[in-house]
Amino acid sequence: MAKTGSKDPLAPKASRPRAKASSTPRPAKKAPPATESAPAKSTQPPPSAPLSTSAWQIRDPAEFAANMVRVGTQAQKLIGAFVRHQRERALREPVDPLNFTGAFFELARGLAANPAALAKAQGELWHSYAELWERTARTMLGEKSEPLVAPRPGDKRFRDPDWQQLQVFDFIKQSYLLTANWLQETVANIEGLDAREKRRIEFFTKQFADAIAPSNFILTNPEVLRTTLSSNGENLINGLKNLLDDLERGGGDLAIRQSADSFRIGENIATAPGKVIFRNDLIELLQFSPTSPTVYRRPLLIFPPWINKYYILDLKPENSFIRWMVQQGYTVFVVSWVNPDAGLAHKTFSDYMHEGVFAALEAVHAATGERRVNAIGYCIGGTLLSAALAYMAASNDDRIAAAVFFAAQTDFSEAGDLSLFIDDTQLKALEQSMTAAGGVLKGSKMAATFNMLRANDLIWSFVISNYLLGKEPLPFDLLYWNADTTRMPAATHLFYLRRFYRDNALATGRLTLDNVRLDLSRITIPVYLQSAREDHIAPCRSIYKTTQLVGGPVRFILAGSGHIAGVVNPPAAQKYQYWTNSALPERFDNWMEGAEEHKGSWWPDLVAWLGPLSGDHVPARVPGDGGLRALGDAPGTYVKVKAQ
Repeated sequence: MAKTGSKDPLAPKASRPRAKASSTPRPAKKAPPATESAPAKSTQPPPSAPLSTSAWQIRDPAEFAANMVRVGTQAQKLIGAFVRHQRERALREPVDPLNFTGAFFELARGLAANPAALAKAQGELWHSYAELWERTARTMLGEKSEPLVAPRPGDKRFRDPDWQQLQVFDFIKQSYLLTANWLQETVANIEGLDAREKRRIEFFTKQFADAIAPSNFILTNPEVLRTTLSSNGENLINGLKNLLDDLERGGGDLAIRQSADSFRIGENIATAPGKVIFRNDLIELLQFSPTSPTVYRRPLLIFPPWINKYYILDLKPENSFIRWMVQQGYTVFVVSWVNPDAGLAHKTFSDYMHEGVFAALEAVHAATGERRVNAIGYCIGGTLLSAALAYMAASNDDRIAAAVFFAAQTDFSEAGDLSLFIDDTQLKALEQSMTAAGGVLKGSKMAATFNMLRANDLIWSFVISNYLLGKEPLPFDLLYWNADTTRMPAATHLFYLRRFYRDNALATGRLTLDNVRLDLSRITIPVYLQSAREDHIAPCRSIYKTTQLVGGPVRFILAGSGHIAGVVNPPAAQKYQYWTNSALPERFDNWMEGAEEHKGSWWPDLVAWLGPLSGDHVPARVPGDGGLRALGDAPGTYVKVKAQ
């Protein structure tokens, strides 16, 4: 096939800098996790502006002093409340739920086993520091000098001009980048460690490097320091208020507000018209109103993840996948999962299959008279759908005619950084935490884990904006949805983590539900697999493995962007791209070599595939006019239940 664009869209956008200048890339297997900076080549202007400018002067010294007293008083109260909360939390939850101690014990052991390598690495770091001092000195004397190290493209932490134009902050920035890169490179070079434990160490090392960035502190962030002086410290007072509000909202845990609270479910978000036509303990089933006189005979049933709420597929009219599919002539049904409380803590993964997948199939049949449907599963909803299909295949149940999977894994052998949170020590700590919470996993706990995967974008950028600069977050529908978390029953969640992530039992044929062994190769219906090249939750290489596991015809596509934007990409936006290849070799890299790039959204590709599998056209179905009466308007009641 003819190819356009990059041969491999997963290739790094810029090679990682070394502790000292070098143009020789490291072997891929030695590379640490995502790093901080790019090679020391930059078009940034040399530092030149002096510190003594009006922007750096205190506007009203008396007001500034008074505000600093207020900040100090509020900070003391905040620290006191935090200490009390941590003391109470230690009585009911594990002290080290992520097993940091075990990871860094292994790190210390690895470093001690090879002191010569550590000494060499330290020597390289000091050499880099000396070179940085030399370049900085030449710049101070008026010479032009390229920076020794620069932030990698896309690193938003150092966008303020003063990081480049003021010598002191340029030096702080480069010192940090050198140290962070050296730290991650040194850890990546440690030998003799278990491969999985080494990945955990690298991940936590990056978390540490992100946390100590100078952009996260008042005195070493030029924008924050400048704002503090020019506003007489009002930004810090506002920031402390935001921090206290977030702590109160999180019940003592820090629930960072990522979007303004300007969205109302059913009013300006999740507004696709429809009805609730079925309800049980676990689901509300929504049927959406048609926009065309005729529709495909075969209904379309969507199973979103229960980790978040269904309206990621119905944010705004212009980016609503649900609305778009209705416009293409489909009768669309969507499962809206309950936000479970302690009363549902006993619900199992099998219950989610029976009361979720199978109950929805029966309800669609009752509502439309159509026994067979096409189904979509998104993320964990797709994993459930794949397990249900294998279960159905064992009993020759053919009610699902074709299946589409959005960012959904069945083989967890390369499941990305989320798998680093799944070991016996962490699972035991998680079980203890859920028991203390009444048998459910708090939504805020899962949100914190996902945020750690993109800490600079989803944690530290808001720490700077909300707490240091004292700004209110802007309204952003995607981030509002991201923070609208749900709880999960302990029985379901622990089964999922242990049997899928830890044991990879589904892919290896060792998973049973209700004493039925699940064999993915018995799934012979047509399957469409969507993945995204920058997905940090369900990596595309992991999703590709499903092509080798199921027994029927498969179409695999790779979309641009990540876990959310890679899915929610309407054609009208004309954003990103996707890759296709009709061949399905064993390895993803070989598939990518023959893939063809297409500009824009992959949604039309899905419709082109799904249309011929959807039957002829029939008169449009109005929700509530079929075999099931309407129980209320979409988006229903389950989606509106808030929880931390």
